[in-house]
Amino acid sequence: MPIRFAFSIALTLLAATAQAQSSLPPDSPEHCAGIASDLERLACYDTFYRLRPEDTHAADEAARAAAAALAARQAVEATATEPSIDEASGLQRRPRRWFAPGEPSDISEIVPLDDAVSILANAGRGSLLDSRWELAKDSKFGVFNLRAYKPIYALPMFWASRPNPQPHSSNPDNSITDPRHTQPFEGKFQLSFKTKIAENLFGDNGDLWGAYTQTSRWQMFNSGESRPFRETNYEPELMLVFRNRYHLAGWNGRMAAIGINHQSNGQGDPESRSWNRIIGTIGLDRDNWAFVLRPWWRIPEGSSDDNNPDIEDYIGRGDAMLVYRIGQHEIATIARHSLRGGDRSHGSLQMDWGFPLDGPLRGHIQVFSGYGESLIDYNHRSTYIGLGISLTEWF
Repeated sequence: MPIRFAFSIALTLLAATAQAQSSLPPDSPEHCAGIASDLERLACYDTFYRLRPEDTHAADEAARAAAAALAARQAVEATATEPSIDEASGLQRRPRRWFAPGEPSDISEIVPLDDAVSILANAGRGSLLDSRWELAKDSKFGVFNLRAYKPIYALPMFWASRPNPQPHSSNPDNSITDPRHTQPFEGKFQLSFKTKIAENLFGDNGDLWGAYTQTSRWQMFNSGESRPFRETNYEPELMLVFRNRYHLAGWNGRMAAIGINHQSNGQGDPESRSWNRIIGTIGLDRDNWAFVLRPWWRIPEGSSDDNNPDIEDYIGRGDAMLVYRIGQHEIATIARHSLRGGDRSHGSLQMDWGFPLDGPLRGHIQVFSGYGESLIDYNHRSTYIGLGISLTEWF
């Protein structure tokens, strides 16, 4: 009976977000097949099959050719003078630049400037990072459209190897004195979305995004304690995202971002936990792989107001995410570390596997080991294993 109850709650939570997610780019042909309207179903297929790796390769190759043409144009502009005629050869002549008869001597004929700029702005169109951040010029959907951000899932079975009955902090005012009756089995749920607030703030680049993520841990099997929500973390953030175009060891640099992030659990002392960060983001991808690196700097707080003064030594000073997508399967690995040695060396490793089930629902398995699975447990080490369903993954 508890298991059936848990799954019914999970389905209810996911269904509540399905309407909001219906405008997102589809992640599989099966998603499109489940749409009743003929026109909407056709549009879904068109969107899905446009975003393929081979199309991304073509966009990247076109951008490289356009960049070379622009470089040639700049070289001509740098040496441009009024053409003169060499009497011996009959060729038009400029310093360090010769033009044969019939070759365009007008610089504007070498490459149409507007076309080249447009091609460069569409580099990476259809790549993994472009599909989530609308990086390419023709991928932009405008502002205030609800988009996926982090995975949306419900894990009715979420097991902890070492439950934390007595959370504590290096601030004595934030240490619990009476132990809780915390069970190792609970449910975990995550909702996450983002929307673009402003577009093309710097020419044809630079988009401002707002995002919100909420993750809850629910002692749904703990009837003796009236099934309380053990911990909910709230995470609003603002990010300024830029399109990049560079290559590094076979990877394509797609995006860079800077943002401000607040994370808290909404509790009063002694259970209160919170911090504010400035987060930088560097994103690269190649074919079915994506790599995202996020270093951050914690905004300092007064010692008396700081619920968790040493949180960076446990949750870390940055994270790195590697995602691999094959067919309808997606595997994501996220590593965090304090970037310190000795007694301050702590971190975590999380792995998520999303796989197809039926229609828009997907299976989801999550494994976490280390410190800081939630804010209340920022300095508590444990291993967690979760099983459930999801609506969206990272890509």
